[in-house]
Amino acid sequence: MNDRKKRNSPNSSLKNDQKRLPWWVELLFVQIGLPDKWLIKILKTKKRALDFYKDEKRIIFLMFLFVFTVGYFQPVVKNSSKKLKCQRIAHNYILDKTNLKKQDFKKVEMISVNFCNGGNEIQKFYKD
Repeated sequence: MNDRKKRNSPNSSLKNDQKRLPWWVELLFVQIGLPDKWLIKILKTKKRALDFYKDEKRIIFLMFLFVFTVGYFQPVVKNSSKKLKCQRIAHNYILDKTNLKKQDFKKVEMISVNFCNGGNEIQKFYKD
């Protein structure tokens, strides 16, 4: 009866108490047959990456936070840049097409902002 318990024990499925290989090692290096040198390099790189992460958690977190912040504000900066470019082009266009002078700087700025935001305030000056 003791022999039957030993044969049916959960550890009997593992040969000589060896650990099973991870599924990716089994697939890539046993089934497909990739070179063993690659496995050694992968395992060394994995160990170095884990050690680096343990040592530099704070720096990694701050870098992630910086990249996230830049990515979050990038659309706002891009939109502002496009609006300023539109206003500069509209400013020059308005000065060329109307009889306003450069001394009317506030009025030209107001019209260029209105023009870039889809308004038609410039139509009043074409009629004059």
